[in-house]
Amino acid sequence: MFDFLKKKDKGIEIGSPVKGKAVPISKVSDPTFGEEILGKGVAIQPEEGKIYAPADGTIEMLFDTKHAVSMTTTEGVELLVHIGLDTVALKGEHFTAHKGNGDAVKKGDLLISIDLEAVKAAGYDVITPMVVCNTSDYQTVEAVTGSDVNPGDTVLILSRSEEHTSELQSHSDLVC
Repeated sequence: MFDFLKKKDKGIEIGSPVKGKAVPISKVSDPTFGEEILGKGVAIQPEEGKIYAPADGTIEMLFDTKHAVSMTTTEGVELLVHIGLDTVALKGEHFTAHKGNGDAVKKGDLLISIDLEAVKAAGYDVITPMVVCNTSDYQTVEAVTGSDVNPGDTVLILSRSEEHTSELQSHSDLVC
C-alpha cells in the first residue's frame, strides 16, 4: 500500500575510471574482453591519461607492469581495469602507479597515470576495458554507453541475483 514510500533500489553503480567515450565491451578487439570471457563490463576510449578508482574499495592487485589493476569494491564487486590492449608488453614504460596492493581507495582516487600519446606512438590501442570478474554474482550487469564520460560518471549498473541477496541477508543475520 505504501510502496511509494520505499526507496527504489537503483542497483550498484560503478563509475568510469577515466575521461573518455563509453562504448560497449563488444567493441574491444581482444576476445578476452570483447567476448566477455573474464566477465561483463564496459570499455572507455580514453581522452586523458589518468585512471581513477571507479568505486570505494581495496586494490587487490596492481600488476607489476602497471597496465592493469584489480579491486574489490566495498559492495563486493570484483573489478579489473585494463589500460589498453597488449600493453603488458610495455613492461611498465609510460605508466606511473599512485596506489598499490592492499590500499584502501575512495571513488575518484588517482590510481595510475599514463602517457597516452607515447603508448599510442608505440603502436598500442589504448581502449580501456573495465570488467566485473564476479559477474555470476549479479542478476544483471548493465553498461551505460554511447556518451562522453568523466571519471566517476556511472558506466555500470549491477543488480544482485535473488539467491545472492538472500545469502548476504543470511550472512548479516549471523554477524548481528
